[in-house]
Amino acid sequence: MESTEYAVVGAGLSGAATAWHLAARGHSVALLERSTPANDAGSSHGSARIFRYAYPDEFYTGLVQEAKAGWDELARLSGKQLITPAGAVDYGAIRQPERLAAVLQARGIDHELLSAEEARRRWPQIAFDTQVLWHPDAGVIDAHDSVASMVDQAVTHGAALHPNWAVTAITASNGGYLLTSADGRTLQAANIIVAAGGWLPQLLRSLALPSSFLASVPPLEVRQEQAYHFPYADGTDHDASPWPTFIHKREGWQAYGLPGGRDAGFRGQKIAQYNGGKILPSAADQDGQINPDNRRRVIEYVEQYLPGLVPEPYAETTCLFTNTSTEDFILDSVDGITILSPCSGHGAKFAPLIGQLAADLATGAGTVPDQFRLAFQAGSAAVGAHARPPARKPLPGQC
Repeated sequence: MESTEYAVVGAGLSGAATAWHLAARGHSVALLERSTPANDAGSSHGSARIFRYAYPDEFYTGLVQEAKAGWDELARLSGKQLITPAGAVDYGAIRQPERLAAVLQARGIDHELLSAEEARRRWPQIAFDTQVLWHPDAGVIDAHDSVASMVDQAVTHGAALHPNWAVTAITASNGGYLLTSADGRTLQAANIIVAAGGWLPQLLRSLALPSSFLASVPPLEVRQEQAYHFPYADGTDHDASPWPTFIHKREGWQAYGLPGGRDAGFRGQKIAQYNGGKILPSAADQDGQINPDNRRRVIEYVEQYLPGLVPEPYAETTCLFTNTSTEDFILDSVDGITILSPCSGHGAKFAPLIGQLAADLATGAGTVPDQFRLAFQAGSAAVGAHARPPARKPLPGQC
C-alpha cells in the first residue's frame, strides 16, 4: 500500500495550489482527483474566471495583492500567460462604486471613478445605470491552464498525481489516515488536506473529525450555476482587445460578465446571474441542465443592459459554486486534517495564496487569517455581525 506525508484531496485550483506549495517545500505529496484535474464537473474548469481587486473592504483586496505575486511566479515557472489583462468595471445601485474606489485608493491600486455618461462614452457596448469604478489591472484567469501549471509544478517537485481516484472514506489508522477510493484502492497518509469543492459536504461525513470541530463547520450551499455566451453585435473577434470584465449589482439581481476566451471561441462574452442556479445537496447531484427561466432572465438582462451583444446565446454551460453564508473562505485544521473551501464564487483569483496558506497551516509553518478559521466564523454568527479583522501585512517569503 502506498503511503505519503500529505494527501491532497481534489485537484482543482485550491488543491493543485496546495500540492504545488507542499511539494516545493520538499514534502511527500499525493494529489488525489476523482476524475482529472480541472474537469468540467468541478469549479475550476474552462478559460474564463475574473481576476479583480475591487472588494468593499481592504481585507480581500489586500489578499488579492498578495495572490498576484503568486500568479506572477506561476506564470514565470510555466512560461504561460495565465491572466489576460482586460480591466474591470463595477456599477449598480448596491455595488457601491464609491466605496470600492476608497478601498482601492487606500491600497494604492490604480482606478478611476466615472459618471455613467463618461463610462458610456468609453464603453458604448454597456448601458451603465450608476457611477462606475474602473480599475485597469483586472483581467481574466485561464483556470484550466492554471490548474495544469500548478499540477506540473507539484509533479516536478516530486508529488504523485492520482487521477480517477474518488475518495469515499477517510479513517484514522496507524497514527495517520487511511483513504479508500470508490474502486477499493487505499492510501496511507500522515496528514490530509481536503479541497474537494462541491463534494466537501458529503466528504465531511466520512472524515475522522472531532464532533466539536465538525459542528463548527458552517452550512455549505452548493449551487449549479448557469452561464451563457453571447456573440458580439459587431461580429468581430475581440481576442486582441477584449471588453472589460464587469459586476453589476442592483436590488434583487447581480450579473457578471467577462470575455469568454477559449471557452467561447473568442466570439463573445460570458454572462451569468450570480448565485442564480439551483441549490444541490452536493456536487454529486448536478445534472448539467439549464433552467429555462434563468436563461430568459439573462437574455432580458442582455437586451436591456448590454447593447454590444446579440441577445441570443450561442453556447451555455453549468458550473459549481460552493458558498458559505458570509462568502468567506474556510481554512482550518485539526488532528492532521485541513479543510479548505475557498469558493463562494470568488475564490479563483486567490488560488496561489490559498495554496501557500493551506501548506503553512498543514505543516505548522505559519498561520491563516482569523476570518477563515471556524471558531471566528462561529463567533461572528453568534453575535449576528460579520466583523473584519485588520488587513494583514504581506506574507514574507511568498513565491
